[in-house]
Amino acid sequence: MRRLLTLLTAAGAALVGLAPVASAAPDHHPCDTTGTSYTYVVLYTPGVPKFVADAELRFDCGSLVEYYPEIGVAVATSASPDFATRIGPNRAYSGRKDVPTALTRSRSQESAVTTAAPAVDRSAEQWDMDLIKAKQANKVNEGSHRVIVGVLDSGVDATHPEFAKAIDPADSAGCLTGKADPSADSWKPTTSSHGTHVAGTIAAADDGDGVTGIAPDVRLAAVKVVTDDGFIFPEAAICGFMWAAKHHFAVTNSSYFIDPGFYFCRNQPGDSAAYEAVRRAVAYSTGKGVLNVAAAGNESLDISNPVSDRVRPRPVDRNCAMLPAGLPDVVSVSAVGYASTKSGYSDWGKVDVTAPGGDGAQQPPAGSGPACPLSTLTGGRYGSMCGTSMATPHVVGVIALLASTHPWASPAQLRNLLRSQATPIACPADTPTCTGPAADNSYYGHGLVNALAAVTR
Repeated sequence: MRRLLTLLTAAGAALVGLAPVASAAPDHHPCDTTGTSYTYVVLYTPGVPKFVADAELRFDCGSLVEYYPEIGVAVATSASPDFATRIGPNRAYSGRKDVPTALTRSRSQESAVTTAAPAVDRSAEQWDMDLIKAKQANKVNEGSHRVIVGVLDSGVDATHPEFAKAIDPADSAGCLTGKADPSADSWKPTTSSHGTHVAGTIAAADDGDGVTGIAPDVRLAAVKVVTDDGFIFPEAAICGFMWAAKHHFAVTNSSYFIDPGFYFCRNQPGDSAAYEAVRRAVAYSTGKGVLNVAAAGNESLDISNPVSDRVRPRPVDRNCAMLPAGLPDVVSVSAVGYASTKSGYSDWGKVDVTAPGGDGAQQPPAGSGPACPLSTLTGGRYGSMCGTSMATPHVVGVIALLASTHPWASPAQLRNLLRSQATPIACPADTPTCTGPAADNSYYGHGLVNALAAVTR
């Protein structure tokens, strides 16, 4: 880690003691600008001024994109191949730079998609809403318009009829560069309906047409963190969590894991910087009243006990975690199908609660809808998708109801209410990978979320 005295003014030099400093800095060499430009997250001590970070980054051949002094995280770009070495491998990391070794990643979040014409009441096909008693909850309380739910995803189609009153443009932003862009074009979906599907499960209008969300009267903020080629890099996720904190969201939905691999390890160079940067952003948002919820993943893995990373092959162990679901401040969600048993693809291990994500092997009866939950798609359409990505917004919708009925509850209190009101599901017989009692086990956590309980208890 570098000493910054070379380019600082006397006043700035007095502040350097606030930043990480190594015992010896490497010799400085001229910048090589012939390489590919990548985006990095860079760690500082929280509170270090922006001009200090900017000076060091320029000295080490980088350019500052955004700086979050509250958590001491900078987002920078550099074309210098040795930028991370100059800064320090435990302080800087680029997810995009590692993508060439991760091109075989399986993206199973969208395992089934069908489309249908709008303007038809399809609520009878929403077996997932029946499973968590959302339709009963809608008759009691459909949520409060003061509650803002952040959909950190691929963007949300605000022109869909189901979102005529739900999307809040003033609280929406694009975060792909690591710096929030509030312009309308920055948070619109371009290549994926994923975020629009998630949003419909949370808050599609109760208007008699199409589908109805769990909390149709809450507001939605679209925060785009997914690139057009389907990647979620650390800087985008960090930007999303910091935006959520700034705009006082009650809860965020992260139906993804951060790229380029399954895990980030606290004890490995590069990984450690990304892990700590994301951890700080999540902790900061939690401290500002945001409860963050994330998908456990779709690889049928025990995420509490990492043994390999199929995307970025290297040693992994309990020092490694899937982000953001593996962080202690985050509510982690597994998926069940129509029969209320774990979906075959769903990860397990570090799980708070479970919710309907669908499973092709658990087919609903005729007339009850497809095996994968039905929701909104871009272009005014409707369709079904399976995944822990789809389970997560069911949990977020229930939390939105809890935030509506318990307006002064802290994130910790909302999390405790969510857990205590869930319907326990016991481990399947003769399933050694499922451990623990019905009220708290490795497959279902504290159980299936309960929307009715959120508005009546």
